[in-house]
Amino acid sequence: MKKIKIKALILFMMALSCFSNHLKAQINMNSKMELSPKEQSIISIAALTANGDLSNLKPALNTGLEVGLTINQIKEVLVHLYAYCGFPRSIRGLQTFMDVLNERKAKGIRDVLGAEASPILEERSKYERGREMLWKLTGMPQDDPKTGYSAFAPVIDQFLKEHLFADIFERDVLTYSERELVTISVLASLGGVEPMLRGHLGICLNIGIKPEQLRQFVKIIEVTVGEKEANSSRKILDEVLKK
Repeated sequence: MKKIKIKALILFMMALSCFSNHLKAQINMNSKMELSPKEQSIISIAALTANGDLSNLKPALNTGLEVGLTINQIKEVLVHLYAYCGFPRSIRGLQTFMDVLNERKAKGIRDVLGAEASPILEERSKYERGREMLWKLTGMPQDDPKTGYSAFAPVIDQFLKEHLFADIFERDVLTYSERELVTISVLASLGGVEPMLRGHLGICLNIGIKPEQLRQFVKIIEVTVGEKEANSSRKILDEVLKK
């Protein structure tokens, strides 16, 4: 009788251990499907800056610092987005961030500066580097003849590859995924740029951002910017996911 009870207890403990391991694996898997607190803050900061909502940007910047974004990472977010919504919005975001840091410093809060961008030691032209970067992000070769706006105004294609995808995307303060989160946040907030948002949502999927994370992104846009912008972004995301 005792032997039977001991065996039953051993089997129960083994089953409990297996269930516990399965539960831990499920929790880890679910966490990978969600945007991290840092990524969520990047979305909010980018969207509010692009929208010119400086009063709500202040608490978002404070939250970003509290969840672990460094000063240089937030600065990089605010610098990156100028390529999509212009210098005025970017500079106002940086000025607001300066105010936030001064207020926190006055309270005795010491925020982490973080790493600076590494020097880029490349002999190839910026155009070649930018073309390779765009290939890497989209997964599509960039050797086809120019069409559309690139053929209509070739200089914009040059600026795009040399500056945006070489000068900016090569800076290692933010990852490619983080830069794309900044980009889609700006485009979703602006409205009227649906083809660009569609293209960058495709890039997000290509570099490993999950559909569940992009759905979470839309929810953050809804809370941060508005229902109209979120509905438009959700519609475009659904189209992209169907393909």
